[in-house]
Amino acid sequence: MKKLYKDRSQRKICGVCAGLAEYLNTDVTLVRVIWAVVSLFYGVGAVAYLVCALVFPDKSELGE
Repeated sequence: MKKLYKDRSQRKICGVCAGLAEYLNTDVTLVRVIWAVVSLFYGVGAVAYLVCALVFPDKSELGE
């Protein structure tokens, strides 16, 4: 079963995009670019990132 988490091994800020990219089985750079575009044009990306950084558990906490 797939779970969302922060992956601090590939982090730039908190590891949210790295964990999301692994969950979606896609490239982390693509996720970061999409997140940046959403943040710039819609303004909700930064708030969503902060919420995810606070809510998502670390990969190390899941024992993986």
